[in-house]
Amino acid sequence: MACSRIHFNLNLRFPSDAAPIASTCHSPSRLSLSLSHSPLFTTTPKIAYSSAPRRTCGAVCSQMTMEEKPLSENRMLVYVPPHPLIKHWVSVLRNEQTPCPIFRNAMAELGRLLMYEASRDWLPTVSGEIQSPMGVASVEFIDPREPVAVIPILRAGLALAEHASSILPATKTYHLGISRDGETLQPTIYLNKLPGKFPEGSKVFVVDPMLATGGTIVAAVSLLKERGVGNKQIKVISAVSAPPALQKLSEQFPGLHVYTGIIDPEVNEKGFIIPGLGDAGDRSFGTDT
Repeated sequence: MACSRIHFNLNLRFPSDAAPIASTCHSPSRLSLSLSHSPLFTTTPKIAYSSAPRRTCGAVCSQMTMEEKPLSENRMLVYVPPHPLIKHWVSVLRNEQTPCPIFRNAMAELGRLLMYEASRDWLPTVSGEIQSPMGVASVEFIDPREPVAVIPILRAGLALAEHASSILPATKTYHLGISRDGETLQPTIYLNKLPGKFPEGSKVFVVDPMLATGGTIVAAVSLLKERGVGNKQIKVISAVSAPPALQKLSEQFPGLHVYTGIIDPEVNEKGFIIPGLGDAGDRSFGTDT
């Protein structure tokens, strides 16, 4: 069976019973990821990270499998949905010739699709009966008493989260502004509209288009943890991700789920994802800062 392989130079660890789909190796500097389509669990490819002791490692391999062991609950999962529309909008975003209005629309459409995938089997529902024009029908609605918290990280997160309310019937939006120093690449929080405490059981989407070095997204998730939100209650939505950010999230927030349009192999010395799509904020809003 044909496999597509991608090698990342990372040092992630897997539990002793982990059995990667791809061929094994013994180099401690190689990342082992497994992408699979399994009818027993989900049709979305998933990448499992773990900070538990490592036994074997392999390469990224996309293939069909009929059996899969349940994933350990202490792993961070990264989902790269195989939908052709997601690939289309990522391609539009990558093109350096894409003008600002089309770029921002593409970002919004990509966010809509990723949030749709991320909300599968996750939203609270209520059941009942209603009268249709032809008779009584059993129905199921999203529970409006438990709105999903959507947290776009400014600026570019605004574009990716633009269609959240068209996907989710009940939402609350909290803005979080985090800038990154161009020299040190360290994050600075300049706007925080998060509540002092989230209600128990709150479900949260953190929307950040670019997961590059990981400083910004780690700072954002840390703020949520301080406010009572558990790792498994948080889903990160991103357009493009890179190994450094994913490794930091995996090490610090086991059980977290990340939904991304694509994973690129590296980050350059300026903190930009390669090949990436450039500065998502500037391209979304027509600025050059």
